[in-house]
Amino acid sequence: MRPPVLDPLFAPVSTLPGIGPKIAKLVSGLVGGQPDKEATVADLLFHIPHNLIDRRHRPGIAYSENGDIVTLDVTIGRHMAPPRHSKAPYKISAYDDTGEITFVFFHPRHDWLLKTFPEGERRIVSGKVEWFNERPQMVHPDYSLSPEEAEQMPAIEPVYPLTAGLAAKTLQKAMRAAIEKLPHLTEWLNEPYLRQTAWPNFDEALRTLHEPKEQQDIEPQSPYMQRLAYDELLASQLALAMVRANMRTLGGVARTPSGDLQKAVIDALPFDLTGSQANAIKEINEDLAEPVRMLRLLQGDVGSGKTVVALAVLAQVIESGAQGGLMAPTEILARQHFASMSPLCEKAGIRLALMTGKDTQKERRIRQEKLDAGEIDLVVGTHALFQGTVTFKNLGMVVVDEQHRFGVHQRLALSGKGQGVDVLVMTATPIPRTLVLTCFGDMDVSRLTEKPAGRKPIKTVSVSLDRLEEIISRVGAAIADGQKVYWVCPLVEESEKIDLAAVEDRQRVLEHALRQRISLVHGRMTADEKDAAMAAFKSGETKVLVATTVIEVGVDVPDATIIVIEHAERFGLAQLHQLRGRVGRGEKPSSCVLLYKGPLGETAGARLSIMRETNDGFLIAEEDLKLRGGGEILGTRQSGTPGFRIARAEEHADLMEVARDDARLILETDPELQSDRGVALRCLLYLFGRDAAIRLLRAG
Repeated sequence: MRPPVLDPLFAPVSTLPGIGPKIAKLVSGLVGGQPDKEATVADLLFHIPHNLIDRRHRPGIAYSENGDIVTLDVTIGRHMAPPRHSKAPYKISAYDDTGEITFVFFHPRHDWLLKTFPEGERRIVSGKVEWFNERPQMVHPDYSLSPEEAEQMPAIEPVYPLTAGLAAKTLQKAMRAAIEKLPHLTEWLNEPYLRQTAWPNFDEALRTLHEPKEQQDIEPQSPYMQRLAYDELLASQLALAMVRANMRTLGGVARTPSGDLQKAVIDALPFDLTGSQANAIKEINEDLAEPVRMLRLLQGDVGSGKTVVALAVLAQVIESGAQGGLMAPTEILARQHFASMSPLCEKAGIRLALMTGKDTQKERRIRQEKLDAGEIDLVVGTHALFQGTVTFKNLGMVVVDEQHRFGVHQRLALSGKGQGVDVLVMTATPIPRTLVLTCFGDMDVSRLTEKPAGRKPIKTVSVSLDRLEEIISRVGAAIADGQKVYWVCPLVEESEKIDLAAVEDRQRVLEHALRQRISLVHGRMTADEKDAAMAAFKSGETKVLVATTVIEVGVDVPDATIIVIEHAERFGLAQLHQLRGRVGRGEKPSSCVLLYKGPLGETAGARLSIMRETNDGFLIAEEDLKLRGGGEILGTRQSGTPGFRIARAEEHADLMEVARDDARLILETDPELQSDRGVALRCLLYLFGRDAAIRLLRAG
């Protein structure tokens, strides 16, 4: 049960003043954890300011710099209303001892302006000054108060990330009411550590972030931020450690077959294993031989041969009499795994089946009967299909491809489908060590660091979009030479319509210039349309595939040798690296062309130069972390990554290590969280939405 002391924090945001149903929806979208659930007061309080406005800056009109937020003590002059039905703005003049300024309003409410800016009277006005034709103006000032009301204006105002349709004032008002609801909570950090760090307690830290006195109060290294970041990391590490302990207590099955089936799979390969593949297989075999459930992360760059490792270890489990499953994030990928595994399974005598969303009722029923009878050894499908009603005779191991779309809850659900199910998670997103701790603190890690034999390095160049025609003619020459080309267009989050237009437009331009049919793949197409376009490209009917980033994960066309990435400056490093991995899979040398629109910002410039310098995914991931922080690195925040709201992997990596050790120690000394500190820690887990772990205490 949730401790009653937390009830005020778990009230829905619509209980706060100024937040009706419509605004509650906007606020929930901005700060809420789950898309269809209304956010709570706690969600709102963990939405922390990213900047401050200092309203104490009062330079006088003439000394206000362009772009500064200033507070002015002025006398209001004339109102200059535009003629009716005109689109012109409404202007109000004002002056002080140093000069004159104009306040500008669009879509004005006439009566409100006359009341708020009464002609001839003194007013304290605050907002952003802009100099235009050497005259200062202020568009839509933030405040206009009589000298008597001036006290109402905050001297320091926190600035929060906002969403369209939500006014800053509305959010600030709700935030002030939310802070009033903060209860005093029992301390959950251990006393000596708290003394050593000299951190404030939880409620003081949170209050200060929302009512800061100085800019440094909200910096990542301030004691207030550090305290809350540590709390969040501790909640996460404690929950992971509890899931881990629970996995252990549920007991695994020791799988020690002769290894003949695994050998048969490896012998069926048309090439030799790399050293790191052989080593990963050895590590996983050792895990499987223990009577403890395996939870291992297999990290390997695009094309490092993870699927081969997965099939080899699945063979080990199948030989011990159990069944295996491989889950992919998309249908395209599931089909591809199935296609690449089929010949190997046939040679080794493994009965393989594919399940997709397109199967008919009858096909599903027949496959389900075979699974229950144990007549299928290995099934490949998408995550969604596994989580449904599919059952197994004896599920022994599941391989999950692209983990970051798959969280702790899904892992727990899976383990219910069999006895002591072992889990191997594969990812081609090279994850820096600090982040492995964050998201997969409960896993052992194997890394594939070599490329399979015969893989050629990919030559990467960056070219300005001004030279587009030159690039198109080079693409034409490459096609004439029998090569295939990917052409990737970026997604602009805000508008699918614009994206669609951009991709379709690019397809038309290329068809016209190259005088041939060109395949197109984007997110709005049906699965059948995507498959048809991919099939045409794969078979060579079309030589160019224009796509949005749909293709970044796992599409395999060995004879594609060129990838052109348009507006490369809009992509993150990890994504550019993933996309580049679509080529360089065959015998021929491959290249990646990064088309950018200048002038490049500092970060974008750094990204492109790292891409030119190295093909090493792990190095790229470390650099990516430095350039843009951890929240983004595993894809979007919603995709089941550790959606940290306060802690930042790149700023608080040192705290992560401490939190991990602290969590282990807590569970060694107080596994059921029964002590005084244990009870306080339960509050912490609830606060940061890690309460699924508390249910494990009762379940385990």
